[in-house]
Order: sequence, then C-alpha cells, then structure tokens
Amino acid sequence: MAEIDLTKLTKLYYSIGELASMLDVNASLLRFWEKEFQELQPKKTQKGNRQYTKKDIALLQRINILVKQQGYTIQGAKDQLKLRDPKIISEEMEVVDRLKRIRQKLIELKKKLD
Repeated sequence: MAEIDLTKLTKLYYSIGELASMLDVNASLLRFWEKEFQELQPKKTQKGNRQYTKKDIALLQRINILVKQQGYTIQGAKDQLKLRDPKIISEEMEVVDRLKRIRQKLIELKKKLD
C-alpha cells in the first residue's frame, strides 16, 4: 500500500485521479468510500469534480489502512473512526510522516559516515 507523506503535499486540492494514484486504488473505490463514510465530503466543482484537501487525504489514508492493511470491514472501519477524533488521527499521521523523514535522514548520515 502506498503511504502519502502529507507534509510533501503542496497543492490545496487534489483530483480523484491524483488521489487514486497516490493511494494505489481505483477512483471507483474512493467514490464508494465517500458514500460509506459520512466524514468524507470532498469539495466539488460546478462540474461535479471532486477536490480533496489534505484533511480528506489523511482520512482516506486512514480508511485505506483500516480496510486494506488491518482487514476491517466497512462497518468496523466506521466504528474505529468514531472512536478516534479525526483531528488527532491527522496529527498522528503527520508525526509519523515527520519521523519517517527523520529516519531517512539518519540513514543517509550513517551511509556518509561508513
């Protein structure tokens, strides 16, 4: 599963195609999840094109982890999301992203020292 480094996202909005590619899933799955998870409400243009924010992306990444990696059913994933504040989840994911970048820098430094 592809993990998205939220700190490297530079645009305000991402299309469904861009997001599907980032998460390595089909756009139809993202549309399905939008129907199933009421917390997920991407902005839509006048033409009906979805525009995903970093907050939407963090939520979709969490859903993806719950369903694809951890094997939760849709209802199980909904229950897990209700147990945890979405803001806290988003902040935790940002911390994990920062830690991954720090780890990568440490690996690079270690290679230089060897």
